[in-house]
Amino acid sequence: MKKLLFILSITTLSFQLSAQDNNENGKTIPSVQLKDMEGKVVNTAELGLKGPIVFSFWATWCAPCKRELNTIHELYEDWQEETGVTLVAVSIDDEKTKNNVPVYVNGKSWEYIVLMDPNGDFKRAMGVNNVPHTFLVDASGKIVYSHNSYAPGDEEILYQKILELKK
Repeated sequence: MKKLLFILSITTLSFQLSAQDNNENGKTIPSVQLKDMEGKVVNTAELGLKGPIVFSFWATWCAPCKRELNTIHELYEDWQEETGVTLVAVSIDDEKTKNNVPVYVNGKSWEYIVLMDPNGDFKRAMGVNNVPHTFLVDASGKIVYSHNSYAPGDEEILYQKILELKK
């Protein structure tokens, strides 16, 4: 009986997470003023990027966030060549930890666009409750996929979603 309840609980949680992952679909990226690592002000709704865009919310203190972005980093060049995707890593590090962001990013040689959201304005506007949280945006600026948390293999699901946009 305990096994049955456990299985039902896991199944219910899985359906809830699946529904949560996709409830942002069809929305557009809100306009929020953030800074890049050099201090240049950037409007999130006017990045001037074409093609699919991945917004990945992360923090230097978040181990799953770093695992996800480091895993994607290994694949990113191929992804860009095949799909034209651009990844925008949005750090939610606050005033106390935001100075760790450039040190970490440069140490890992990430080639992503990195934006700083120390006050959580963009995070709130996007409905991000915890990190990592990843959004895929199509060429028209609409969110077509959203995923919260990270487990090995999630990058392959994201890549498949990116490929679907090329069809």
